[in-house]
Amino acid sequence: MTGMGDLLGLMRNARQMLDKAKAAQADLATRLSEGTAGAGLAIATMNGLGELVGLKIDPAAIDPEDTEMLASLIVSAVTDARKKTCALRAEALREATGGMDLSALGLDLTGWV
Repeated sequence: MTGMGDLLGLMRNARQMLDKAKAAQADLATRLSEGTAGAGLAIATMNGLGELVGLKIDPAAIDPEDTEMLASLIVSAVTDARKKTCALRAEALREATGGMDLSALGLDLTGWV
């Protein structure tokens, strides 16, 4: 019966890790990452789920004759924020699962990073 006990223990541990991963994902919704471009002319803010929740543009960056530069600043700030958010999410996932892959248990974590 040792085999059955080991299996139940493994299932219990997997369930605990799954619960931790779900809790970490919920916590990420409240955590923010900021990305900047142009020495702070554009600042993008994302939550830990990867949602863009804020964008600040310094008036000095707004030149009606050069909208391409403004667009470039925005893209760069969002890209910077996304990189920081991905790092935040990856760390939260590692902490919650101890580095284990939980996809076999039905939790799709591919959208985390």
